[in-house]
Amino acid sequence: MTSASDKKKLTSALNLMRRMAPSTIENSLAGLCDLVPQLTDDLLNDVDQPLQIETDTKSEKKFICCDYNRDGDSFRSPWSGTYFPQAEADALYPSKYLRSLEVDANAIFDVYRKLYFEGGSYSSVYFFSVEEVSDETKGFGACFLIHKDIKTQDKLKKGCWDSTHVFQVNQLKPDLFEYKLTSTVMISMVMNDKKSGDTDLSGSMNKQKTEQRAISKEKATNHITNMGTMIEKMDHVIRNQITDIYFSKTRYVLEGIRLTSGARSKKMEQIALGIQEALKKSGK
Repeated sequence: MTSASDKKKLTSALNLMRRMAPSTIENSLAGLCDLVPQLTDDLLNDVDQPLQIETDTKSEKKFICCDYNRDGDSFRSPWSGTYFPQAEADALYPSKYLRSLEVDANAIFDVYRKLYFEGGSYSSVYFFSVEEVSDETKGFGACFLIHKDIKTQDKLKKGCWDSTHVFQVNQLKPDLFEYKLTSTVMISMVMNDKKSGDTDLSGSMNKQKTEQRAISKEKATNHITNMGTMIEKMDHVIRNQITDIYFSKTRYVLEGIRLTSGARSKKMEQIALGIQEALKKSGK
């Protein structure tokens, strides 16, 4: 099989995965990996999957698993710095400098999580070196993660929010850095009502932003405050777009469907109202 053929299949597979609901993406990805096993590594690297939670038994805290804290089948906790399950002796660990930033970032981001996402949510931050930069004080990568499970209530059968913010930081001048941010949000809401049936309202959004920001002791600015400010702004933009565009568009489509009977019209109204009620109760 030629390389060109594999690339064509990968492109088709990624286009297909972009059209799948986040609530079914794991099963869809597993099916594609079985169908084209030679593309498994590429698919696992390129397809955004729902975030998974692991327990740090050493610090007795939950943490989020992703590619940036993974080594084989083990995942490193940002709280204790330990792999669960125990990793091989040559497992990757951040340098002393990056680990110091990571510890501070996790403490601050945990406060941010509690303020904006409240109960049922978890956060993790991971710092890592990048191949093209030898001096980590002049360039590195960071990943900020939040996972929130929405409690089952009334017509809401299942709901979750996953946000991933990945930074690439590079020094431009001694006190000036460029921050490249790529943010991905996956949201899933499964509604169930005896009258209207099952409704799966799921989707994802990806946005990018690049800013140049200074680091100054006098102005109390550093990498964590700079990245935190960008994340807060990006979260605000994404939440507004999901609420005002995504859900509003869904409601518009439901209301615009040509109906053949009054009973069907009422059923569509019940679906729209159920979605609105779930959004209000989930705070999103």
